Amino acid sequence: MEIGNNLEHTIYNIFPCPIYRTKREPALLPKEEKEIKEIFDKGIYSNMYNSSTEDTYIFNSKLKNLKHFCEEHIKLYVNKIISPKNELEFYITQSWLNITKPGECHHNHTHPNSIISGAFYIATEETDEITFSDPNFRVKEILMLEQKEYNIWNSGTCSFSVNNNELVLFPSWLHHGVDANEKATTNRISLAFNTFVRGKIGDKKLLTELTLK
Repeated sequence: MEIGNNLEHTIYNIFPCPIYRTKREPALLPKEEKEIKEIFDKGIYSNMYNSSTEDTYIFNSKLKNLKHFCEEHIKLYVNKIISPKNELEFYITQSWLNITKPGECHHNHTHPNSIISGAFYIATEETDEITFSDPNFRVKEILMLEQKEYNIWNSGTCSFSVNNNELVLFPSWLHHGVDANEKATTNRISLAFNTFVRGKIGDKKLLTELTLK
């Protein structure tokens, strides 16, 4: 039987994972730079990979304008990506500063007890990146096939360059980390935060209704 030579085809990319990026203008104000220094002066602790501030609720008392900027983009993320049926209030829970010195890294991790997580970059170098990992990689690697070139369907990780005054939002369940930047000559500083929600979720008739306050 002769096989046709029509090789036309379509590849669909289903169930994508959202990575939301935006840049804040203008740069940090002198008042904000002063407040960041005050937060660091309160103390930092090492987690073996890098360091974070002792204050893990910095948006409660500092950086009000930056907090408002993050909240406005959280609203856009929720409306465009989650698109909830009921009226819900997404709010920032914990917020803290990270400092990664040259040669340090940030281990691969997720953010439990959060829905949307964010990172705002205060001090970066040209080669700085954040790397996200495919949550299904452990399933896919049951059968290991070597790739001659990587694409969006066969890659286990995806890296994004990061720049000063840039905000990145992503699902809190998504694994992410920072590889050691051996080329760095200055400290990388980022502000990270988690979010949760207030309002009614689920459905009464489906016995899934839950009110979060």
